[in-house]
Amino acid sequence: MRTVELLLDEAAELAVWEAWRRLADAGLPSQASHRSPTNCPHLTLAACPELTAPIRWELAEVAAVLPLMVRFTGVVRFERPTSVLAWALDLDSALADLHRRVWEAVASDSHPRALNPFHEPGRWSPHITLGRTRRAGAFTDRRLPDLLPTPPPSARLTTLRSYDTQTGALEVLVPHP
Repeated sequence: MRTVELLLDEAAELAVWEAWRRLADAGLPSQASHRSPTNCPHLTLAACPELTAPIRWELAEVAAVLPLMVRFTGVVRFERPTSVLAWALDLDSALADLHRRVWEAVASDSHPRALNPFHEPGRWSPHITLGRTRRAGAFTDRRLPDLLPTPPPSARLTTLRSYDTQTGALEVLVPHP
């Protein structure tokens, strides 16, 4: 699979790294434990089996709108197949439009069953993952928000990239010249 992700500006990225460190220091699941050199704070927009030429063309147009300002709204927890602790982002009209364009790009040249339904517009919850585990209820401790630093009020989404989950390769997706 190939993810389509947005990277954060340096200040927001450092705040996320601090949250990852605090979780790890407390013995909780943290993205800091992922030792891949490609691991960094990001916002996942979609995933598809491959980035075909039509998908790449559309994503290059999306990359042209960056940077995009977003607002953090606080801590959020998900219990899907995995337990996730994250900082939520406000789904304002600019972020919703960017996400819709990415979804339409990957859906335009991918089999519908190959796409993650959690990434569909209307179902997608923009967030920056702080910790993830297969252990159900891992982030239910009421004191957990006190352990975390306060998220920055806002951030700039600066770079569109794709991660290949099979090879581990990263690719920055740039606007058309």
